[in-house]
Amino acid sequence: QVQLVESGGGLVQAGGSLRLSCAALGRTFNNYVVGWFRQAPGKEREFVAAINWGGTSTRYADSVKGRFTISRDNAKNTVDLQMNSLKPEDTAVYYCAVDRTRTVVTPRPTYYDYWGQGTQVTVSS
Repeated sequence: QVQLVESGGGLVQAGGSLRLSCAALGRTFNNYVVGWFRQAPGKEREFVAAINWGGTSTRYADSVKGRFTISRDNAKNTVDLQMNSLKPEDTAVYYCAVDRTRTVVTPRPTYYDYWGQGTQVTVSS
């Protein structure tokens, strides 16, 4: 089993930046695709970004392209999400998740089988 812990959320003004981090505890997730998703109140969980095991392939939701960057450090067993130029509509609980089966990144949340507890990101206008 892979236990995931997110950190780095908080309150920031529009236009600001935050860096989220996802750590795997007790087991490496270096061989897996890792994705970030978010869920705002009253809305479905949506894909944000994902990265393959080697960090050579990434994918982003159109709404965050050019503003967010996903990266991983397999030596530290972490995957980060750098979020710049934040907007109020980015406000949500952000989750990281692991896809243990596929080697290509996918935006479909049903393909991810381990999830963290989430970290709140609030962007004020």
